[in-house]
Amino acid sequence: MKNTMSFLLLILLTLLVATSEETEAEALLKWKSSLYQSGSLASWAIRNGTSPCSWYGISCDQAGNVVQISLQSSSINGTLNSLNFSSFHNLISLNLSDNILQGSIPSGISNLSKLNSLDLGTNSFENFVPPEIGDLSALVYLSLFNNNLVGPVPYQLSRLSKVQHFDLGHNHLNNTEYSNFSAMPSVLYLSLFLNNLTGSFPKFILKCTNLTYLDLSQNAFSGPVSDSLANMSMLRELHLGTNNFIGGIPSVLSSISSLRVLELGNNPLGGPLPSSLSQLKFLERLSLKYAGMNSTIPPELGLCTNLNFIDLSSNQLSGPLPFTFVNLTKMREFDISSNNLSGEIPGEFFKSWPKLIVFKVQNNSLTGRISPDIGMAKKLTILSIYKNYLVGPIPSEIENLVLLTQLELSENSLSGPIPPSIGNLKNLVMLYLNFNNLSGEIPSEIGNLVLLTQLDFTNNSLSGPIPPSIGNLKNLISLFLVYNNLSGEIPDEISNLVLLNQLDLSGNSLSGLIPPSIGNLKNLVWLQLFENNLFGKIPSEIGNLVLLYQLDLSSNSLSDPIPPSIGNLKHLIFLYLYGNNLSGEIPDEIGNLVLLNHLEFSGNSLSGPIPPSIGNLKNLVRLHLSHNNLSGKIPDEIQNLGLLKQLILSRNSLSGPIPPSIVNLKELDDLELFDNNLSGEIPSEIGNMSSLQVLALYSNQLSGHLPDSLSQLPNLFFFSVFTNNLTGMIPLDFGRNGMLQVVSLSNNSFFGELPHGLCTGSSLQNFTANMNNFSGTLPLKNCSALTPVRLEYNHFTGDISEAFGVHPHLNHLDLTGNSLTGTLSSDWGKCSSLEMFHIDGNNISGEIPGTFGKISSLQDLSLASNLLTGPIPMELGNLVSLLKLNLSDNFLGGQIPSNLGSLTKLLYLDLSRNKLYGNIPPELGNLDPLLLFDLSQNNISGKIPNKLGKLTQLESLNLSHNFLMGQIPESLSSMLSLESVDFSNNNLSGPVPTGKAFKDDSPQAYVGNPGLCGEFQGLISCYANAIKNSHSHKKKVILVIFLLIVGVVLLVATVVAILMFPRKKMEEKIEIERENKDVTDSIWERDGRFSLSDIVNATDNFNEVFCIGRGEFGSVYKAELSVGQVIAVKRIQAQDTEDVQDIYKKSFENEIRALTEVRHRNIVKLHGFCLSGGYMYLVYEYLEKGSFRDVLYGSEGERELNWAMRVKVIRGIAHALAYLHHDCTPPIVHRDIKLNNILLDSEFEPRLSDFGTAKLLGLGSTSWISVAGTYGYMAPELAYTMLFNEKCDVYSFGVVALEIMMGKHPGDLLSSLPSVSSSLENDLLLKDVLDQRLTPPVGQLVEEVVFLFEVAITCTKEMPEQRPTMRSVAQEISVCRQAYLSEPFHAIRISKLAHYKK
Repeated sequence: MKNTMSFLLLILLTLLVATSEETEAEALLKWKSSLYQSGSLASWAIRNGTSPCSWYGISCDQAGNVVQISLQSSSINGTLNSLNFSSFHNLISLNLSDNILQGSIPSGISNLSKLNSLDLGTNSFENFVPPEIGDLSALVYLSLFNNNLVGPVPYQLSRLSKVQHFDLGHNHLNNTEYSNFSAMPSVLYLSLFLNNLTGSFPKFILKCTNLTYLDLSQNAFSGPVSDSLANMSMLRELHLGTNNFIGGIPSVLSSISSLRVLELGNNPLGGPLPSSLSQLKFLERLSLKYAGMNSTIPPELGLCTNLNFIDLSSNQLSGPLPFTFVNLTKMREFDISSNNLSGEIPGEFFKSWPKLIVFKVQNNSLTGRISPDIGMAKKLTILSIYKNYLVGPIPSEIENLVLLTQLELSENSLSGPIPPSIGNLKNLVMLYLNFNNLSGEIPSEIGNLVLLTQLDFTNNSLSGPIPPSIGNLKNLISLFLVYNNLSGEIPDEISNLVLLNQLDLSGNSLSGLIPPSIGNLKNLVWLQLFENNLFGKIPSEIGNLVLLYQLDLSSNSLSDPIPPSIGNLKHLIFLYLYGNNLSGEIPDEIGNLVLLNHLEFSGNSLSGPIPPSIGNLKNLVRLHLSHNNLSGKIPDEIQNLGLLKQLILSRNSLSGPIPPSIVNLKELDDLELFDNNLSGEIPSEIGNMSSLQVLALYSNQLSGHLPDSLSQLPNLFFFSVFTNNLTGMIPLDFGRNGMLQVVSLSNNSFFGELPHGLCTGSSLQNFTANMNNFSGTLPLKNCSALTPVRLEYNHFTGDISEAFGVHPHLNHLDLTGNSLTGTLSSDWGKCSSLEMFHIDGNNISGEIPGTFGKISSLQDLSLASNLLTGPIPMELGNLVSLLKLNLSDNFLGGQIPSNLGSLTKLLYLDLSRNKLYGNIPPELGNLDPLLLFDLSQNNISGKIPNKLGKLTQLESLNLSHNFLMGQIPESLSSMLSLESVDFSNNNLSGPVPTGKAFKDDSPQAYVGNPGLCGEFQGLISCYANAIKNSHSHKKKVILVIFLLIVGVVLLVATVVAILMFPRKKMEEKIEIERENKDVTDSIWERDGRFSLSDIVNATDNFNEVFCIGRGEFGSVYKAELSVGQVIAVKRIQAQDTEDVQDIYKKSFENEIRALTEVRHRNIVKLHGFCLSGGYMYLVYEYLEKGSFRDVLYGSEGERELNWAMRVKVIRGIAHALAYLHHDCTPPIVHRDIKLNNILLDSEFEPRLSDFGTAKLLGLGSTSWISVAGTYGYMAPELAYTMLFNEKCDVYSFGVVALEIMMGKHPGDLLSSLPSVSSSLENDLLLKDVLDQRLTPPVGQLVEEVVFLFEVAITCTKEMPEQRPTMRSVAQEISVCRQAYLSEPFHAIRISKLAHYKK
C-alpha cells in the first residue's frame, strides 16, 4: 500500500511539472498570436514539442524552466498586454530591446520576482513607468532607454538595492519629485539623458557614491553644478551637457582623479575655464562648448596628456592658443571654434599631434600664416580654419593630407594662387576657399578631386578660364565661383556634373554663349550666371531643368526672345532676367510657372503686350517689367495676383487706363507705373489698397482729379504724379496718415490750397509741387524733416517768414515765380544743410540777413527780382561752397563786399539791376572758375580792376550802365574763354582791347562811352586820339618821379620793421606752443613723426599766408615741417564738441583710426587727427598740383591733360573707389566725389581726397558738420531717400568721368539722355561732346575713350541696381573690355553708348 501511494505521488509530481511547462509555452504562444509582426518567432510552435526551451530566443535551466528571453533586434511589432508574466517564475533575464513594441509597460511585470536583468530599450513604449518595477528586488540591470515614456520617474525605483545599471534615457520623463528617492549605493551606471527633467541637481544622485558613469545631459536641470560631486571618487564619465546649469565650473571637479570624460557643454555656466582641471591626469575627453566661458585658455591644460578630444567651441575665450598643448600628443579631435582667440596657430601642434583627425579653429581672430607644418598631420580628415584673419599663401604641403574629406579656409585674407598640389587630396568631399584674396587661375588639377560634392571659391580674385577638368567632378552637388575675375566661356564639360544641385558663376567676366548642354544638369535647383558678359540667346534646353527653383541670368548681354520652353520650369520660384538685351514678346508660357514668387525682366528690349497668362501666377510677390518697350494695356488679369507686393511696369510704352481692378491687389505695397503713356483717371477706389506704401504714376497722360480715397492709405509714404494732365484740388485730408515722406505733384494743373495736414507726423522730406496753379499760404512751417522743396511757378501768397521755420535737413528750396511777401528771417541761417535757395520773382522786402553766411553748404543762392534793400551782407563772403550768386533786380545799395573774392568756387555772379555804388573790388579777380559776371545797371564807379584779367574761365562779362571810367584793362585780352562783353553806357576811355571777345562782339557793347576808341563801327580811331593826348606826357613824367620818391621812403620803413620783427615773432611762437598743449583728442598713424605744435609753428598759427584753399569742411593750410616733410592740414571749426555724446566721439575716433590705415596709391594719405581749442585738424599728405578741377579748367587743362592723361586719372579714381568699397572692412562710402576732391601729384597721378570725411563729419549731433554730397554730383535717389551707399559713389564717379572727358559738367547731357535714347533727332555725336580744346583721340586711345564714356554713362543710370560695382568698373577699365570699334570714331553716337549695359 505504501509503495502504491509513493507511485501515485510520483505520477502527480510529474503531471504538475508537465502542467507548468505547458503554461510557459502557452503564455509565449498566446503573446505571439497577439503580435502584429512575429516573423522571427517562426520556431515558436507546438509541433516542435511542448517545451519552449528550443525556441528562438528562449533559454531554460536544467529543470526545463524558462530563465532567459532574449529577443533583441527581432523586428517584433506589438504590445506586451497579452504576455502573462506570472507564468515565468524562474525568469532571470528579459531582453526585448530594439524592436517595435508599443503601448504601456504592464504593471504585472513585477511578478518576475527572480528577474535580475530587464532591457526594454529602443522601442516605442509609452505612458508612465510602472512603479511596480521597484518590486523587482533582484534586479541588477534596468534599461528603458529610447522609448516614449512620460510622467515622473517613480521614486519606487530607488528601492532596487542591487541595481548597478540604471538607464531611463531618451524618453519624455518630467515633473519628478526627487526628495522621495532613496540612496542607491549599488548603482554604477546612471543615465537620465534626453528627457524633460527639471529642477536643481537631484540630491539622491549625490548619495550614489559608487557611480562610475553619470549622464544627465539634454534635460532642463538648473542651478549650480553641485560641489558634492567631489564625493564620487570612482566617477569616470560625467555628462551634464545641454541643461541650464549656471555658476561656473566647480573647481572641486578637479578632485575626481579618476575622471576620463567631462562634458558640461551647452549650459550657461559662465566664468573662467579653471586651470585646476589640469589635475585630471587621466582626462581623455573635455567638452565645454556653448558654456559661456569668458577667459583665456589656461596653459596648465597642457598637463592633461591623455586628452584626445577637446571641444571648447562657441564661448568667449580670448588670448592665444597655449603652446603647452604640444604636450597633448594623443590629440585626435580639437575644436576651439567660434571664440575670440587671437595670435597665430602654432605649427608645432601639427608636428606633435600625429593622431589628429579633426582640427577646427574657425570663427576666431587668429592671424599669421598657415604653417607648412600642417602637412605633417597626415591623418587629418577635417580641417576648418575659416573666418579668421589669416594671410599669405595656402601652403603646398597641404598635399600631404591625403585623408582629408573637408577643407574649409574661407573668409580669411589668404593670397596667392591655389596650389596645384591640392589635386592630391582625392578623398576631399567639401572644399571651401571663398572670401579670400586668392589670385591666379583655377588649377586644372582640381579635376582630380572626383569625390568632391561641394566646391566654393566665391569672392576672390581668381582669373583665367574655368578649367574643363572641372567636368570630372561627377559627384559635385554645389559649385560656387561667384565674384571673381574669371573669363572665357563656360566650359561645355560642366554638363557632365549631372548630380549638380547648385551652380553659381555670377559676378565674373565670363563671355560667349550659355552652352545648350547646360540642359543636361537635370538635378539643378539653383542656377545663377548674373553680372557676366554672356551674349547670344538663352538656350531652349534650359527648359529641361525642371527642378529649378531659382534662375538668375540678369546683367549680361543676352539677346533674342525668351524661349517658350522656360514655361517647363514649373518649380521655379525666382526668375531674374533683368539688365540684358532680350527682345521679342514675353512668352505666353510664362503663365505655367504657377509657383513663381519673383519675376524680374526689367532693363531689356522686350516688346508687345503683357501676356494675360501672367494672371495665372497667383503666388507672385514681385513683378518687375520696367525699362522695356512693352505696349498695349495693362491686362485686367493682373488682379488675380492676390499676393503681389511689388508691381513695377515703369518706363515702357503702355497705354490705356490704369485698370480699376488693380485695386483688388490688397497686399500691394509698391506700385510703379511711371514713364508710360497711360491715360484716363486714377481709379477712385485706390484707397482700398491699404498696404500701399509707394505710388509712382509720374510722366504719363493721366487726367482728372486725385481721388479722395488717397487719404485713406494708412501706409503711403511715397506719392509721385508729376508731369501728367491732372487737375483739381488735392484732397483735404491728404497727409493725415502721418507717413508721407515724398510727395511730387509737379507739372500738372492742380489748383487751390495745399492740404493743411500735409506734414502730419513731421515725416515729409521731399515735396515738389512746381509748375501748377496752387494758391494760398504754405503749410510747411512745422515740417522739420524737409530736404528738397520745389514750389516754383505757382501763385502762393503770404508771409515767407510764416510759411517756413527752422529746417535742419533742408538742402534745396525753390520758390521762384510766386507772390510771397514779408522779409527773410535770420532763422534761415539755422538751415545748415541748405545747398540751393531760390526765391526769385516774389515780393520779398527788407534786408538780406547776415546769418545766410553761416550756411556753409550753400552752393546756389538766388534772391533775384524781389524788393530787397540794404547792403549785401559781408557774411556772404563766408559761403566758400557757393557756385552761383544771383541778387539781381532788387534795390540793394552800398558797396560790393570785397570778401566776395573769397568765394573761389563761384561760377556765376549776377548783381545787376540794383543800386550798388563804389568801386569794383579787385579781389573779385580771385574768382578763377567764374563763367558769368554781371554788374550792369548799378551805380558802380572807378576803374575796372586789372585783376579781372585773371578770370581765365569767364565767358560773359557785363559792366554796362554804370559810371565806370578809365581804360578797359588790356589784361582782359588774355581771357580766351570770353564770348561776350558789354561795357556800354559808362565813362570809359582809351582803346578797346584786341582780344577775341572784343573783336567778335557787337559795337553796341561799347556805346555810351565817348572816350573809347578802336576799330569798331561807331568808335573813333585810336590813331586820332594819340595826337590829342600827347600834351599830357610831361605831367606823367612828374608823377612818376614823385611816386619813386614815395617808394624809397616806404622801402626804408619796411626794412626797419623787419629788423624789429623776429623778437616779437619768437615771443608769439612760444605763446602759440603754450596754447596748443591742451590737445583733448588725437589720433596719429603708427609712424607719426610730428605733433600739433609742429604744425602750428610751421603755419604761424594758421596764418592766411599759408592757406591754400577753402572747402565745404574748412580751410586747408600748407605746412613745411622742420623735418623736411610737407603736409596739408584741414582746419575745421567745431565749437560745440563738448556737447557731442561720447558714443559719437568714439564712433568718430574709430572711423579716423580706420582711415589712417587706408593704403592705396590713388588715395590721399591721412596722417592723423587731433582736436584742440575748438578746432578739428585732419592732416594729409601734400599734393603739389592741387585739385584736378583747377588743372582741368586752368591753362594746364589743354596743355597737360591730354587724352592719355585723362584716361589715367579716371582709371586711378576707379581703382581708389574699388579699394574703398571692396577692400576696406567695413567698406568706406566716399559720399562726395567731385573734381575738387581729386588731387594730383607732380606726375599727374590722381589721388582721391576727403574719403570718409563726409560721413565722419556727420556723426553725432548737429553741432558737428553735416555733409551730404555736392549738388550736381549726387545720385538721383538721394532726392528722396538720403541713404548713402556704394551705388551713390558709382553715380558720382560716372559724373566725374564724363566731366573729365567733356571738359565741362555733364548736367545737360545727363538730362538729355532719355530723349537721346528715344529719338534720333535729339541724338549727338560723341566727337562733338568730348572736350573741344583737345584734338580727337587716335589709335588705341580711341577705343579707351569710347569705352570709358560707355562705362561712365552706365554708372549714371537712374536705377541704382543698374549701376555696376566699382570693383567691376575698375576691372573692366583695366582690361578695356572693348577690343575694337564697330564703326568709325566720328560716326559714334551717344544713343549707342547710352544703351550699353553691364
